[in-house]
Amino acid sequence: MTLRLATCAWPVEPLPDIAAYAVKLEHWARRARDAGAEMVVMPEYACVELGAALAGNRAADEATELRAMVQAAPAVLEAMRAAARAAGIWLCPGSLPMELHGKVVNRAPLIRPDGTMAFQDKRMMTRFESERWMIDAGAPPRVFDTPWGRIGIAICYDAEFPKLVRTQVEAGAWLVLVPSCTDTAHGFSRVRIGARARAMENQCFVAVAPTVGGFAASAALDENHGAAGIFGPVDRGFPADGILAQGAMDEPGLILAELDPEALERVRVDGQVRNHRDWPRAPVPHPSPAEFA
Repeated sequence: MTLRLATCAWPVEPLPDIAAYAVKLEHWARRARDAGAEMVVMPEYACVELGAALAGNRAADEATELRAMVQAAPAVLEAMRAAARAAGIWLCPGSLPMELHGKVVNRAPLIRPDGTMAFQDKRMMTRFESERWMIDAGAPPRVFDTPWGRIGIAICYDAEFPKLVRTQVEAGAWLVLVPSCTDTAHGFSRVRIGARARAMENQCFVAVAPTVGGFAASAALDENHGAAGIFGPVDRGFPADGILAQGAMDEPGLILAELDPEALERVRVDGQVRNHRDWPRAPVPHPSPAEFA
């Protein structure tokens, strides 16, 4: 069964309160549904555009912004669940900082159309998260059962580490969602290169949703760069570069693609190469210096 997937390049802008965020999120979820999507993914930290207003900041203040977002997390989650129910769509609304067992982690919910949800935590922290926001690593990778089969979520930096995504693929994930938030073109290029590499080496689909735009009063989202993208294997039956759909750089909006898990099975069996099957199972021996003669 094919999946019609949308990814959203989220336009970061100042919002006055959670109610305004709820309206914006539902707007994008409904637009995705009206375009024919059955599932939509938003970027990492998209909701953190609320942080400045919730903290009462006139200038960027990282500590108070983070505290305000953590305190507001339950209400933000309710807005996310309401958007999924209202649009009748599977929704990955991006991620948000949440307190869990006495520490703050970066969590991405996957919400079903009935409002029930499950979480994927970010495992690898960027320097901003670990050194300035003091975000801790969350739980290991998980997989999510959907009507289209198992999928995974790799939040931004996590997609740059092959082993994290590989564990999800080996657990049955044929699609990996990558909510991302990057403040430079360099950062976004790392995420996009990582996503395309994960699609190639696992012969799976990977979808990236970035933040774009920004405003000076936001500590975390003052500047954002990226482009929405959906990638697949680099082999027969797919585009030569593996790009199934891609938006323009720094342009907000939705892109869509129809994804067929059976096409992945075909290429894994009868592709020009078999990256998925040929993944090294045993530890690779430590390299020794070659001897010249």
